[in-house]
This record gives sequence, structure tokens and C-alpha cells, in this order.
Amino acid sequence: MPVGRDGWFEAARPIRVEGGIKARSKRGSIGEQWWSRRFIDILERVCDPGRLSRGRAYARRGQVLDLDLGPGLAKARVQGSRPEPYDVSVRITAYGEREWAGLIEALAAQALHRAKLLAGEMPPEIEDVFAGCGLPLFPGERGLDMDCTCPDWGFPCKHLSAVLYLLAEAFDDDPFRVLAWRGMAREALLDALRRSGGEAGAATAGDAGPPGLLDVADVPFAERLGDFYEPGASAARLGPPPGPEGHPDLLLRALDPPKVKARHIPLLDLLRPAYRAFAAGENEEAEGSVS
Repeated sequence: MPVGRDGWFEAARPIRVEGGIKARSKRGSIGEQWWSRRFIDILERVCDPGRLSRGRAYARRGQVLDLDLGPGLAKARVQGSRPEPYDVSVRITAYGEREWAGLIEALAAQALHRAKLLAGEMPPEIEDVFAGCGLPLFPGERGLDMDCTCPDWGFPCKHLSAVLYLLAEAFDDDPFRVLAWRGMAREALLDALRRSGGEAGAATAGDAGPPGLLDVADVPFAERLGDFYEPGASAARLGPPPGPEGHPDLLLRALDPPKVKARHIPLLDLLRPAYRAFAAGENEEAEGSVS
């Protein structure tokens, strides 16, 4: 039996748990998306491999009873060999209002990053945006403050390791949890990006920059009777129609989402796949007519 920090002998096998949080991964590495793998790669580089291996086993057995993630803090209870579960905490620096104002400005200035975030995607380049602001997105070797009430020697212990792996899978499910851990909730970030979209990319002095997607002059109808049905811009200025590489759901990204849900799913999340499917069907028909 292994010896604990206070000198007593700890049982080798943990108490079996019913209803714990089990990792989806049954073998091999944990973490599927680039952001969760980035988090795991950091852990596996700085943490003891043996402890991480036992932590993966704990995560897959469902020994973690609960997991709560908030700004700067992840808390969990892990069932070990003692009757009472161990309390685990993992802290990182949550950025304040000033830091996030700079981050949002930098993200909104990149049209593609902004569009992907509004579509619920996490662009890999976001890590560079954070670094450019002098703020790391992922914690480094000294960026994690971890604690567990267990008596184990070694750091991190298997209980902490299990929680870290389940955090990675939680990030797989929703990449915005990475940002929420840093202090910015998903809806607050998206609302800020929508508000700053028209201001982002504003040009230097003397240059107002290109008009936004919905920047249309408001002219009374009585003054437009003669040319109401004429296009507002020439075909040359409009350019060619978007090809298959365009974003068929661009309009959904630009508009404020309606406060409507179906079966607890936001309406835009239901419409977006339909827009993409329609665009894919049109592209296939166009290619068939050309061939």
C-alpha cells in the first residue's frame, strides 16, 4: 500500500462510485479538438506521467463526483479510498474588464476570427491574438494553482489529474469554456463582438474604412421613387458572387440572434446547418450543369 503524506497507509483501490462523471475516451489520449489537446499537451509536458496515467484511469472509472467551472476557478470532488471525497481546486488568472476590452478589440479587428467566434467556432489563431495582447490563452507551467485535500505524495496527484482530463473533455464540448475560465462568458463575449463589429477595423485618420455588411443609407421613400428598384452599387463594385468557399450563413452571423429557442436550442443554431445544406445543394447543381 502507498504511504500518504501524514504517514498512514492508503488503500490502493478507490471506493467505487455510482453516477460519477466518466470520460468519454476509453483508451489512448483524452481531448479531440485542438484547444483541448493544447491544454492536455501542456499538462503532459509539466506533470508526472505516472500520476497523469492514474488520473486518466480515475476519470474513466467515473471517480469525479462533480465539476464546476467559473472565472479563474474549477472545483470538483473526487472519490478516493477514504469514505469522504477529496476536494480539488484548479485556479488560473481570470482577466479583468480592461484586459478583456483589449482582447475583444483585437478579436473584432480580425473579420475572420470574429465571424468564426460568432458562428460558435474557435479559430486556432485566437491563441496568437491573446499572445499579441500579452495575455496567454492557455496556462503555462506556472499558470496553474492546483490543490487537493488528499494525503498523496507527488504533484499533481491522481485526483487532480482526473479533474484536469475531464476539464479537457468539457472544453471539447464547448470551446467557450476556455474563455469563460479566463473570465469572459460566452454570451457576453458574443454580444461584445456584435457591438464592436461595426467599429472594428476602423481605418486611420482620414479614412473611414469600408462599409459594413448592413451599412445602408436611410433615404425617405418619397425621394427614391425614380430609382427605387435600381441596384445601390454597380455590378463591378459588388464583385463576383461568392463561390463554394464563401460563408452561406454570413447573414446569420451578422444579425443579432432572436430570443427564440426550440427544445432549448437557439434558433440560429438550428438555422445555420440548413443554410449550409442549401448552399451545398446549389453548388452541386451548378457543378452538374457545367459538366
